Amino acid sequence: MDIKDKSLKELETLSQEIRDRIIDVVSRKGGHFSSTLGAVELTLGMHYVFDAYSDPFIFDVSHQCYPHKLLTGRWEEFETIRQFGGLSGFTKPKESPADYFVAGHSSTSISLAVGAAKAIELKKENRVPIVMIGDGSMTAGMVYEALNELGDLKLPVVIILNDNEMSIAKPIGAISKYLSKLLAGKYYQGFKTKVDKFIKKNMPEGTTYIAKRMEEAMKLITPGILFEEMGIDYIGPIDGHDIAEIIDTLQIAKAMGKPVIVHARTVKGKGYKIAEGQHEHWHGVGPFNVEDGAFVKKATPKAATAVFADALCELAQKYDNIVGVTAAMPSGTGINKLIDKYPNRFWDVAIAEQHAITSMAAMAKEGFKPYITIYSTFLQRGFDQIIHDVCLMNLPVVFAMDRAGIVGNDGETHQGAFDVSYLRFIPNMILFAPRDNKTLELGLEFAYTLTSPSAIRYPRGAFKDLIYTPTQFELGKAEILKVGNSNKLFIGYGAGVSRAIDTEILHKDNITVLDLRFVKPIDKQMLINLSQKYDTWYVFSDSQKQAGVASAILEVLNEEKIFNIQIISFEYTDSFIEHGDTKDIEKYLEILPEQLVNKIK
Repeated sequence: MDIKDKSLKELETLSQEIRDRIIDVVSRKGGHFSSTLGAVELTLGMHYVFDAYSDPFIFDVSHQCYPHKLLTGRWEEFETIRQFGGLSGFTKPKESPADYFVAGHSSTSISLAVGAAKAIELKKENRVPIVMIGDGSMTAGMVYEALNELGDLKLPVVIILNDNEMSIAKPIGAISKYLSKLLAGKYYQGFKTKVDKFIKKNMPEGTTYIAKRMEEAMKLITPGILFEEMGIDYIGPIDGHDIAEIIDTLQIAKAMGKPVIVHARTVKGKGYKIAEGQHEHWHGVGPFNVEDGAFVKKATPKAATAVFADALCELAQKYDNIVGVTAAMPSGTGINKLIDKYPNRFWDVAIAEQHAITSMAAMAKEGFKPYITIYSTFLQRGFDQIIHDVCLMNLPVVFAMDRAGIVGNDGETHQGAFDVSYLRFIPNMILFAPRDNKTLELGLEFAYTLTSPSAIRYPRGAFKDLIYTPTQFELGKAEILKVGNSNKLFIGYGAGVSRAIDTEILHKDNITVLDLRFVKPIDKQMLINLSQKYDTWYVFSDSQKQAGVASAILEVLNEEKIFNIQIISFEYTDSFIEHGDTKDIEKYLEILPEQLVNKIK
């Protein structure tokens, strides 16, 4: 949609149409909501001043990209947002050439912009990267690494800081706003350049110092001093819902030909009164009633996250050396309950997974028992710290990995497929998984007793209720749940145990079912014993096949020179898993129990 010839009035009308479309679709289908509503005018400004098909449009996390999708030929298709086979909830180049990069994790945007700016300079092209980054993403260290280089290179990049939650620094008022724009305007910049040249040529060193101090004194009354000190020009704060002001400011920033931060103040949920402001539960939503904001509730069993939170709360009451941390996901991981109850022992360190892990390593060294609670997909961001700061020191840190396995509508950037593979090869690491709510509770207390690093995984949503009475965990020991008379063996790991049980019931062939429990250390003796009874083994686990659970089993059989076993893995194949309802994805991957029965037969 070309909006460059539209009047201000037409743009304001279009902004309301965009909001209406987002509210209508998300209220019926679910999706990201408050952040994307708050970014409508900023997105219109980006499209008015820049060219989405030429200038790299880079959205940090990109959960606020719905207006961008609607402006780039996806108005009708928007009905399919986050549905299987439909539009992604994030930017995705496969969908449109206007989507520059896949983004689902936080704080990558400015680094991408720096790389793009370098490439544009080398190719001598007239293009400018434009970034939209939320203030929450500014809590990650990667942002400052990128800003540090950008301030040194002075390449043209325009960064919109969408400040909808916390202020980098309080604005002083109208004079601050005026001076900020004045400092970035063409008249001031031109005057400053001429004065600098004159001073260098004609004035003694002391006068140069005084001139510089006068300029710095002016900047001190603006909230942009942090960025100015890094070599990034700053404009703002501006009203992020005033289209005229946004367009005017972005035109100034683009013309400057160097890195610029445009600080825009916005309201999350703008245009839908019930969601306006700091309401975390409106960030990503399921279907809701537009008239009163009531969510469409479905009767669901207790989620694994809630079971984890309650169990850890009880443990923290029992053992006063238990501490914990999360990285900007307190309610998503359930640790908000512990932060409220024990504010001196549990922390949210913002989007800083690396810092979270290393800080807890030091606490473990000091005799505390840290539980690091992070989604499986986000734990990847602290990979080096897991190796270097925890496992190398063999510190008894517990990694509680929420959202392991398929997470559904968020898609390939969020699927918790890789944790078994990327943790299994690290020395000193213990990997185990519960099969249901009770074994999750037992597993968390078992983790407390360990003197080495450990990782426990559990799924999004609820475990399935199982009929098998749970037993205490014993390090490196598997558990046979059912003994059959077939030559087949079903091996389940974590939530994969329930899939193995469901498949066995449908198969009707009286098959032995094993809960592996530990993938490291693995129960070698149990596997050796079972190899003498069963010659075809099927592995069920919500994890990646490469370096996964079946690979661990094969390594044992190879070491023991047991070559008469056929192993068939129903783990995820070597590809990224798309977005959509979990059942739709499982059907596509052909791992529903009824599909697996047909494969086995």
